[in-house]
Amino acid sequence: MELRAMAAAEPKPPTGAVAARRLAQSCWSAFWDYETPKVIVVKNRRLGIVYRAVQLLILLYFVWYVFIVQKSYQDSETGPESSVITKVKGITLSEHKVWDVEEYVKPPEGGSVFSIITRIEVTPFQTLGTCAESMRVSNATCDSDEDCVAGQLDMLGNGLRTGRCVPYYHGSSKTCEVSGWCPVEDGASVSQFLGTMAPNFTILIKNSIHYPKFQFSKGNIENRKGGYLKHCTFHEVSDLYCPIFKLGYIVEQAGENFTELAHTGGVIGVIINWDCDLDLSASECNPKYSFRRLDPKHIPASSGYNFRFAKYYKINGSITRTLIKAYGIRIDVIVHGQAGKFSLIPTIINLATALTSIGVGSFLCDWILLTFMNKNKVYSHKKFDKMVDAPERSAGPGLCASEPSQQDCVLTDARGLAQL
Repeated sequence: MELRAMAAAEPKPPTGAVAARRLAQSCWSAFWDYETPKVIVVKNRRLGIVYRAVQLLILLYFVWYVFIVQKSYQDSETGPESSVITKVKGITLSEHKVWDVEEYVKPPEGGSVFSIITRIEVTPFQTLGTCAESMRVSNATCDSDEDCVAGQLDMLGNGLRTGRCVPYYHGSSKTCEVSGWCPVEDGASVSQFLGTMAPNFTILIKNSIHYPKFQFSKGNIENRKGGYLKHCTFHEVSDLYCPIFKLGYIVEQAGENFTELAHTGGVIGVIINWDCDLDLSASECNPKYSFRRLDPKHIPASSGYNFRFAKYYKINGSITRTLIKAYGIRIDVIVHGQAGKFSLIPTIINLATALTSIGVGSFLCDWILLTFMNKNKVYSHKKFDKMVDAPERSAGPGLCASEPSQQDCVLTDARGLAQL
């Protein structure tokens, strides 16, 4: 009796100490113990079909699209280092002369962007002096000198106004007189068409690319003997590595009418695409050419292409020039590409993503099961074990309070665990 009285007289451990000890034990147990999810087999054919169908769709997506189409098992590099050299050959006629390459190709350096002149408007024998302003300039028309302000400079005009109102070059209209290069362009320009033989111009496009990540280089000209490039023209099947194109062929492939384009001018893009699978041999890496018009032809304000330049010379000691407004076809050579080669890292990443994504089927079927098929909560009781922590050292039904030395006591879930 005395021993029991002494034991009863001993102070109980503080509640905080018990909680801390319990937390430490649970953390230590979580570190060493192995946990595995519980598997429940549901005998439902419709749900099983949905589950396997979702898994099959995910598997097909990764096998066909991700690995076969996108080749996600490869390391890739886009935007190759590229060099483009061009050369145009051919002669043509206008109403007044014969034109050769040196005259109708601008600029002559042979870069990736160049223009082929197909029509010109020439204003010859311009000299510095005074003449009537163009009627296209705003506020240029007049009835008397009072309508013209001396010293006024219109940024869209052709010179400095003198303050006089003079007759126009033709007709009965009058415009303000300007000091500048005379006569102005609209007053004396002559149009010449150079596009008669232009469709037969040949354009050589030399292109070489390099992928620095894979140390791979290739060009679009095949090394053949016997002067192969002197007598070949491009053909997508038989002469893929003869990059000599006729101007008419380029315009036709872009879906344009050559005569219309030659009169108004336009911009044509020659796109060279190098998509290379470097897991295959280098001979399988070939250029693909496509052509399309780049300027918006359906918007009159921004369609077409033209530019101006002048040729200067002296007549009787006075400086004279010929002003030329040139319409032409501008060629832009654009190089794209992507190279890929097998790499272990993207392969592992995409495989792990595929295996993880298959679990979407389980999530979907669990949602269907618990939302639409969970009659009387049967499935939720089987899937989830609900445990209730016991009050500390208080005796009651299902408690382990009969043993004084035991510190942790848990309520038994007679309904849930017994059923399982």
